Amino acid sequence: MVLRSRASAVTGREALAAAPHGGAAVIAARHWRDVRPGDWPLAHFSPGEMASRGDGSLRLAVAAGERLDSLRRRLGKPLIVHSAYRDPAHNARVGGAPLSRHKAGDAFDIRAEGIRIPRKELLAAAVECGFTGLGLYRGFLHMDCRPQKARWTHGGRRVLELWT
Repeated sequence: MVLRSRASAVTGREALAAAPHGGAAVIAARHWRDVRPGDWPLAHFSPGEMASRGDGSLRLAVAAGERLDSLRRRLGKPLIVHSAYRDPAHNARVGGAPLSRHKAGDAFDIRAEGIRIPRKELLAAAVECGFTGLGLYRGFLHMDCRPQKARWTHGGRRVLELWT
């Protein structure tokens, strides 16, 4: 894995680690298959799970990924990543916000397939693991690592009832 500054261009099919804002480590690759196993920091999630569903590119804020791994360990139950990094074109196609945290590589939409996790337990565990942005949607939880605390629901009370 090549270490570069955020401003450096990635060429060919090489993977890189960058240190953007505040020295936070980021793993990025033109395609998730370019990430060598020894360079991958997460125990419970693969590069393919974190990659854009659009072009297969990857951007992961390592601290955010470690929080996701910590959440998985804390819950002791598998989590399905519905969406992690989104390349700009894919983000636009799915109606993502122009400044979406998914484009920064520090946001995850997760669900627990076939396993009921009480809403309060899931939200408390996400907060304990360091997630600051939490949004409840029908069938999944959005978590991110924005600088300030944010909470929201999409769909109102009915959505909240789905997470009990």
